[in-house]
Amino acid sequence: MIKKMGVAWDLRLRMAERGLFATTDLVPLLAERGIHLSREQVYRLVTSTPQRLSTDTLAALCDILRCTPNDLLRVVVVDEQVAKNASGGIGPSGAAPSVRRSRIRRPDLD
Repeated sequence: MIKKMGVAWDLRLRMAERGLFATTDLVPLLAERGIHLSREQVYRLVTSTPQRLSTDTLAALCDILRCTPNDLLRVVVVDEQVAKNASGGIGPSGAAPSVRRSRIRRPDLD
């Protein structure tokens, strides 16, 4: 059995608890702590789980939000345990996924 793990990113929740509702509110607060990110980078940091996060950025977020890394990150089970089939693929019944052909039509030729 394979157990797939992931991370839950609770930055938006911690921001709301501190009265920070706009992602742009974090830009100057991070800059005060030496973390210079664009508005777009901060937006992605807040709205989606980061795949890579520097410890300096994590420390700055913890300082701003007066929390610990455990308050921002939670390890969670993404999928329930999945059986590995004999061919090495993963699937609930060991069967290959069904294939469905698509037909693409050009609107100007119909």
